[in-house]
Amino acid sequence: MAHASSMTGFARIDVEANGRRWSWEVKSVNGRGFEARFRLPSGFDELEIPLREAARNKITRGSLNVFLSVKTEDQPVAYKVNEQALSAILDVSSSLVKNGVSAPPTADGILSLRGVLETVEQEQSDDDKKALHAALKKSFDDAIDALAASRQAEGKNMADVLTGQLDQIDALLKDAIAAADDAIAKLRERLNTQITELLNSHDISEERLAQEAAILAVKADVREETDRLGAHIAAARELLQNGGAMGRQLDFLTQELNREVNTICSKAPDITLKQIGLDMKQIVDQFREQIQNVE
Repeated sequence: MAHASSMTGFARIDVEANGRRWSWEVKSVNGRGFEARFRLPSGFDELEIPLREAARNKITRGSLNVFLSVKTEDQPVAYKVNEQALSAILDVSSSLVKNGVSAPPTADGILSLRGVLETVEQEQSDDDKKALHAALKKSFDDAIDALAASRQAEGKNMADVLTGQLDQIDALLKDAIAAADDAIAKLRERLNTQITELLNSHDISEERLAQEAAILAVKADVREETDRLGAHIAAARELLQNGGAMGRQLDFLTQELNREVNTICSKAPDITLKQIGLDMKQIVDQFREQIQNVE
């Protein structure tokens, strides 16, 4: 069964190939949408666009920070002589020898002077460059897969917590339904008693009083709210069971849960139902905090 994914995760991939060693580090945190920031070594900037698309294909939401470190394995070093520096040194040396200040220089001595010998960077062929870039892209895919696995592992734990919170809200909902039925029955009984007393002591229309009492009872009736609350709980459970990217849908359902709970609290005709509503509101708030990290 698929699971919810967290938006936070971390992955590191180390690779050695094509005469080089490199590592990918990918970290993701909460984000409203998809965002990726890359830190690539000089000469690898052209990879950023295809890598971003590769990440977007597997990660729906979250802010990613991607770091690539590349090291070249030890290779034979080539040198060349800096002709300008050598000429300047020979001119000075010739003058010193001519004036008897110094003995003629040796080749070893001249070559050991700074700036005379320079290292030559070996150029990379187009085929080698393509092979390296292909290997980098492949290993980046592996890093994103590892990141996704990390996010899913945390997401499974989050789904367990969210399911537990839905269970708590559901249990309180059952209590609210029972409390509401009891409260409405008591309200009707109290209103009937008050109507009888008013009719006995005042010249008031019994029909008008009955209408007013019915209106008060309807205003205190929370059955529509509890029905919708139950439907939202069921919808949230289904999302968690189906898995995948669900963060925005859960956020919408949480707003609906909060709206219904607030209405129940405001319409509650007695302290018992109001307290149950406040307890539900507390769990809904915890649920909302938890889903902020759901992809």
